[in-house]
Amino acid sequence: MSNLEKALAALDADRQGALDRLFELLRIRSISTDPAYAADCSAAAEWLAGQLRDIGFDASVRPTAGHPMVVGKAKASRPDAPHVLFYGHYDVQPVDPPELWTADPFTPALKDAGAGHRQIMARGAADDKGQLMTFIEACRALRANGGLPCTVSVLFEGEEETGSPSLPAFIAENAKELKADLVLVCDTNMWTRDTPLITCMLRGLVLEEVIVKGANRDLHSGMFGGPAVNPIHVLSRIIAGLHDEDGRVTLPGFYEEVPELPPEIKAQWAALDFSEADFLAHVGLSTPAGETEFSVLEQIWARPTCDVNGIVGGYTGEGSKTVLPARASAKFSFRLVGKQDPQAIVDAFRDYVRENLPPDCKAEFLSHGASPALSLSFHSEAIQRASRALEQEWGKPAVLAASGGSIPVVGIFKRELKIGSLMVGFGLDDDRIHSPNEKYELSSFQKGARSWARILFALAE
Repeated sequence: MSNLEKALAALDADRQGALDRLFELLRIRSISTDPAYAADCSAAAEWLAGQLRDIGFDASVRPTAGHPMVVGKAKASRPDAPHVLFYGHYDVQPVDPPELWTADPFTPALKDAGAGHRQIMARGAADDKGQLMTFIEACRALRANGGLPCTVSVLFEGEEETGSPSLPAFIAENAKELKADLVLVCDTNMWTRDTPLITCMLRGLVLEEVIVKGANRDLHSGMFGGPAVNPIHVLSRIIAGLHDEDGRVTLPGFYEEVPELPPEIKAQWAALDFSEADFLAHVGLSTPAGETEFSVLEQIWARPTCDVNGIVGGYTGEGSKTVLPARASAKFSFRLVGKQDPQAIVDAFRDYVRENLPPDCKAEFLSHGASPALSLSFHSEAIQRASRALEQEWGKPAVLAASGGSIPVVGIFKRELKIGSLMVGFGLDDDRIHSPNEKYELSSFQKGARSWARILFALAE
């Protein structure tokens, strides 16, 4: 047997032991947002450091201004092996409302879900303790059967659920120690229960707020309606002009750095078992409203967007009040793809607003953050190797997908360490993360560990 085959056999033989260890971690109430659980967060960090030391890692708990980090490293069995950095988080969301849980959120249990499926029930089962432990268990089996094929560093944080306030500074201060060839992130999902997925792209994000100001006070609409400019009307016209009839954003240069989707990826997405009608029906809608020449998946995964997230102006209380408001405001979000420059988008948007202001109106702008899109080439060596490894484990080709949202930590690694991330996770859309009765499929946990063993060998080939 090869070392990989021995490691896979060891994982199968120790399934109960792996589950027992996961249950130990799940019992720790590491709720990061509530100061009452600070000791529990520290306990989770110490527990993880101990697990890493047990399997031969040089591991320690590092203090931060918030909850501690766990850092560990173990060298490969050969000196020329690649170096990977695995990221995960041990903190969890609060359990509120507790009355909606069918059992104690911190007393993990296996539940029979029918059709041969069993589920691990507990807060943090899927987000992110179960996912994190798939990697530790893979390393445990590899270390005991010939050694790690890659040099492995790990970084576990305890503030992901509160926005990772301590992480950027920690990575910047420890950049030399954390530097690797590739980051591995397991905080993502599969396509279906038995179809693996690699997230290759994350959209960037620009958040802007605009305040349009007119008269120096609110005015009586009977006395001033007509001759006095109405900031709500002005803002409404500005918003309406941001899209054309085909759903395209009208800002000059908006699409200049938007890449074309590779034909083979476009074909793969078109062949996926995905119903646009069902996707919209679940939220009470029926007709796609974005760019008319692109499918729903393409719009979510590979196209940039401009959306209005909120509008405020004038009187909004009960009943009526005949007023012309002195100001009106709106909040906007732009999702970015490819090499779109967040600052260029901000500049184009603000120029557009200023150019469409009538006399007597001024605009004030507030920025609420901007970050670029992140992507690995669909043809990158890391993705191709991981894809082959996943297919060997699951018996199906891995879906090469994108995410419509953003994973901030991936951007931090790119900015501070100048390295890309391979995003492979084993969660499912129905895992109820952040909600009562969170679960993680037992098959995700067991085959996830086997998948990481295969991926590490594939990356080292």
